[in-house]
Amino acid sequence: MLGPRTYEISFAGRASPAVRAEFDDCQVTSGPNVTILHAELPDQCALSGLIQRIIDLRLEITHLLLISPPTP
Repeated sequence: MLGPRTYEISFAGRASPAVRAEFDDCQVTSGPNVTILHAELPDQCALSGLIQRIIDLRLEITHLLLISPPTP
């Protein structure tokens, strides 16, 4: 079984406080035109769920990066 992985997911626009609250399980940082989520997720199912939350809020994903792969 693989261990948790850390992801960075960016979406277009600056997140409002209401949107930030939707991602209280992530570290959220915002710039003028982008919001970045950092999340440590246990598996790909959790990643899929996080991506689906972003899509459900009609946010445009601009970047997804695997920060820390599992240790062998």
